[in-house]
Amino acid sequence: MAKYSPLLLLLFFTITLAAAQPADTVLIKNDTIHNDKVNNQLNSVKQLSAERVADSLKRNELELKVARLSGNDDERLGLVKQLNALKQKDSLRIIRQKQQVDSLRRYVKGFAVQPFRDTLFSIYLKQGSFTAKDRAEAVQHRLILLADNYRFSADSLKISEAEQTTDIVYGDELIMSVSDMDALWQNTSRSKLAQKLRATIGHAVVINRDETSIQTLVKEGLLALLVIAVLSLLIYFINRLFRWFTGKLALNERVSKKGVHIRNYQLLTPARQLGLINTAIGLVRWVVILITVYFALTILFSIFPFTRDISAALLGYILSPLRKIGEAIWNYIPNLITIIILVVVFRYVLRFFNFIKLEIERGQLTIPGFYADWANPTYQIIRVLVLAFMIVVIFPYLPGNESPIFKGVSVFVGVLFTFGSAGALGNVVAGLVLTYMRAFKIGDRVKIGEVTGDIIEKNLLVTRIRTIQNEIISIPNSTVMSNHTVNYSSDATHKGLIVHTTVTCGYDVAWREVHKLLIEAASRTPLLEKEPLPYVFQTSLDDFYVSYRINAFTKSPNKQALIYSDLHANIQDVFNEAGIELMSPRYNAVRDGNTTAIPAEYLPKDYQPGGIRIKKDDL
Repeated sequence: MAKYSPLLLLLFFTITLAAAQPADTVLIKNDTIHNDKVNNQLNSVKQLSAERVADSLKRNELELKVARLSGNDDERLGLVKQLNALKQKDSLRIIRQKQQVDSLRRYVKGFAVQPFRDTLFSIYLKQGSFTAKDRAEAVQHRLILLADNYRFSADSLKISEAEQTTDIVYGDELIMSVSDMDALWQNTSRSKLAQKLRATIGHAVVINRDETSIQTLVKEGLLALLVIAVLSLLIYFINRLFRWFTGKLALNERVSKKGVHIRNYQLLTPARQLGLINTAIGLVRWVVILITVYFALTILFSIFPFTRDISAALLGYILSPLRKIGEAIWNYIPNLITIIILVVVFRYVLRFFNFIKLEIERGQLTIPGFYADWANPTYQIIRVLVLAFMIVVIFPYLPGNESPIFKGVSVFVGVLFTFGSAGALGNVVAGLVLTYMRAFKIGDRVKIGEVTGDIIEKNLLVTRIRTIQNEIISIPNSTVMSNHTVNYSSDATHKGLIVHTTVTCGYDVAWREVHKLLIEAASRTPLLEKEPLPYVFQTSLDDFYVSYRINAFTKSPNKQALIYSDLHANIQDVFNEAGIELMSPRYNAVRDGNTTAIPAEYLPKDYQPGGIRIKKDDL
């Protein structure tokens, strides 16, 4: 398989490129069709304009002929009829031109004329051999030269009517020409557009002359010096203010002597606390100074005409984000209200389920087949499900929920949770199953696998047991599920737990005597119940002895170690008092002539061990 992988990669890239190429071809084809459509519309507008020019010449010729003829003869009436037809045709062409120009405004880009930083107007159409861009650059260059002429006066700009255009001139110099197409593009007449552009150009040149004069520059320079002086004073007073505030904090006993404590732990010593506060104050001071300098530069750059663009840009760096933040907050208000309403609704839903849980735990509400100790874990499951459902419902209303970054982070967190918590989830599921199995509860004496002890804690992940040696053992819930569990406490309070132990005696001891002695030992043992009575089972009849098992009831299963210890001690006492040895006859057979195994305090004072028995026939 490995040797074919380069071939597969090559095939994959070939298919990918083949799939991508038609898409690119389609895009290029669509752009070409769009450009052809725009060019066709422009040519159509130009064709209509050329037809209007031709009809205009023909109309002038007809008007001259009509003026020469007098009376109402047929020739004159025919010429008037032709003239009216041309006028009507011209009106229709104007309407068609306006419609096509309106559709072209969305696609055709205008070229701005901005000789003095601000855009005065835009040019959209070519004229003669000049493109729209060439026309805009030429007009802009002429206006710059015009502003350098100190003898310029706005009244010196004149409008000159030509056959096909209206010209704006200064002396003998042409500034720009306005055609019928330019006027049609601006949805006005040629003369009105020329008047408007003449006023705009004159006003712009005068304003630029005033802004760049020596007197204005001197005033602006002095104003800039004033701004710098005010900025210096502000920085001086800001430093003084923060130094005064730092000194006040240093004299404060709470800061200089106590430090920061979390209960008995001292998180920050007074020296560290003061140093941290001084660092934070220093950072705030530098932030305030930088903001002050930033706004001062904005004001400073706005004073001079040639730096106002920088001022606008600096101001935009702050105002634009603030405006976007404000607009985003304003636009997000409906979603925020929706989220608040959903949170309130889900909160009251959880409060309702919590009320049901408390009622079940108190015993006020009884559901057949549902135990009271199930109430809290069931509520926790419902709570998680309700919160998860709430998140799913609220998610579409969160800001940035459609952002690829937001989605990527969500997927990444989901993958981490899935792979990182596989074992933990198994323990959680096992913990829930154990809760509903009701295998044990806190305080029960249990045996899980090889571990015996009292349950001191159970949660969704682990079960903790305290052994009789006071050891704390934590067992994962999944391990608890995979092992058998013996609960000594579940029925002990009602029926009692049966404590049992086994002793062996030889066949030479009467079984009724053994039963009596074992029951007596059980009755002497504390924490063993008198009712029901203890009882004895003979569990086996072996080769040399009989096995007897004493059974007694207790309601203290957590004290089994003490009960067994006392029971064993009492069994030894009662058997020793009765003169019965607790051992098998196998040992007794080889002990001929030795001292009995009963302790000395239970033997008579004149006790003597028997001698070795020898038969006379053996001598």
